[in-house]
Amino acid sequence: MTKNLKISLILLCILIGIYFIINKKQNNLISKSTSIFLDNPNDIFKILIQKENDAIELIRMDTTWKISGNDTLIIKQRSLDNFFDNVLKVNRETIISEDPTKYDKYSITDSLGTHLALINSIGDTSAYYIFGRSRSDYSRSYVRVNIDPRVYLANQNVIYMLSTQENYWGEKQKKEIFPPASVPSNSETN
Repeated sequence: MTKNLKISLILLCILIGIYFIINKKQNNLISKSTSIFLDNPNDIFKILIQKENDAIELIRMDTTWKISGNDTLIIKQRSLDNFFDNVLKVNRETIISEDPTKYDKYSITDSLGTHLALINSIGDTSAYYIFGRSRSDYSRSYVRVNIDPRVYLANQNVIYMLSTQENYWGEKQKKEIFPPASVPSNSETN
């Protein structure tokens, strides 16, 4: 082999090596998006939402959802659909932080975050999340999943769908108004 051919082969190997190193680093920077909820939504029997000192519990009995401790309101189907179609389908994307001392910055501390617990039919917590508001991008939020210390950027903001207000989840049952029964006139009775 000639000296020039040996140098060319060495340079080619170096360039191929550099290509693979750069490619691997680029793949590590790609945002991987995965859903926060991976279980079957039909296995959810309780939804617990807490923000600061306010909390609400939604309970499923057979196929009917109710607000725990409230007999006057019925569940708004629209709010429940938003929960199952949007909140449970939120994707966690980029890892923002792995440092618990920065939770305050992302509003996902125990006192600042919006907590969501999903309970199965035997009373076990199947999923637990803490959501925090993004101060720079209002169309997204931050999320911590279960006991994982990492903070993820979510692909959308769903905090407004995690209200602890009973009026968000329920409405008074609409009473059916029947027209008054017609009273026969004197001429009809004779």
